[in-house]
Amino acid sequence: MFGAAATAGSLLLAGGNAGAQTKPTELRVGITTFLSGAASVFGVPARNAAELIFEDINKAGGIGGVPVRAYFVDEGPGTDHLVGEFRRLVQNEGVHIMFASISSGSCLACTPLSDEMKKTTLLWDCGTQRIFEEGKHPFAFRTQGYGTPEVLAPLLYLLKHKPDFKTLAVINQDYAWGRDSWELWKAGMEALKPGVRVVAEMFPRFGAPDYSTEVTRLLAARPDVILSTSWGGDLVTLVRQAAERRLFDRSTFVLPVAEASMQTLGKTMPAGHVIGARGDHWNNHPKPKDPAKLAKFVEAYRAKYNEYPIYPCHHMAQAIAAMQAGFARAIAAKGGGWPNDQELANAFRGLTFDTPTSSITLREDGQGLEDQIVGLSSFTEKFPFAVPKDMIIFPAAMVSAPVGQKSVEWLKTLKPEFLAQVPAPVAG
Repeated sequence: MFGAAATAGSLLLAGGNAGAQTKPTELRVGITTFLSGAASVFGVPARNAAELIFEDINKAGGIGGVPVRAYFVDEGPGTDHLVGEFRRLVQNEGVHIMFASISSGSCLACTPLSDEMKKTTLLWDCGTQRIFEEGKHPFAFRTQGYGTPEVLAPLLYLLKHKPDFKTLAVINQDYAWGRDSWELWKAGMEALKPGVRVVAEMFPRFGAPDYSTEVTRLLAARPDVILSTSWGGDLVTLVRQAAERRLFDRSTFVLPVAEASMQTLGKTMPAGHVIGARGDHWNNHPKPKDPAKLAKFVEAYRAKYNEYPIYPCHHMAQAIAAMQAGFARAIAAKGGGWPNDQELANAFRGLTFDTPTSSITLREDGQGLEDQIVGLSSFTEKFPFAVPKDMIIFPAAMVSAPVGQKSVEWLKTLKPEFLAQVPAPVAG
């Protein structure tokens, strides 16, 4: 079987644009995710979700009758390592499709490779808006939302929940996502609520083990609002150290990427602060598209891994759902034949696919449109960790920059009247 698979992969590589393709003995999927380091608290659950879903897909006969085999690559060693591994998976392992990545820096490094190698690449988790705003990538598609809606939705929620704030501080990780998300927030805030005074801008290094200096500075500055788009182990450390010194009692925190850290934090996360999920992936989603499907995924994941799936798990599930829909569309367009690389990429343009919580459409520029849920941290009898209450579901099109416009420039055009479009909260 291995020899046949290798031969099929070689044929696909050698004849990527040929009219006829030999159906492979396995569908090879390259997946980049954090398997080591602080960010592995995101990456390992995502890998677990992929393995769980692929197991079910293979039990059901695979995709297009072909069983799926995943090749996982660790983002932890850095972008140089990742770029080399991307090339290896395409050139040596003959993968048919790539999933990349968690880190925005990783996606910025890998997306140009999709163009160069003409390999369909699903950007399954990274958030930087720069990917599709700084150039066209005909083989790359992001199967979830991105930085603009993920930052704008919490900002709009804050402006509805606490409209009278006058001062703000930011503490973000010092890399592409931390810098980009602050630029987005600042542009939107200055347009929608001009005059807010920024009393501190702090960018500790990615993976910093201690925030005592930053917490001391924030206690002294006493901002009305503290924004942090930090995630993973960094966010957990920040929240624990800030809570220990009662910083949450003095300022309202806005944590757009909080959902994935809530289980780890448990009761340490204080109630009454603005939290987001980079999409609509809450276990207490107020009105999912397919409640039974959401419950099945959550319970299957819990049964196998003894924890709730977090949003990287849902993002992985979305990428896999998009892959299934894309291959089905490409195979149907070819009358049942196996698609080559160009035909596969063509199938993703404008694709709409279902998730347990909503439907996502991939725009003409490759960007997925995903609704955003934001709420206030709270505790219930059902969950031993904070979940949102007073949730607002922000429609994807409302909070996403239009095709062809750069997010920062678009945000600058918003007017305070834009707040009238914010939907009413939905009971959880």
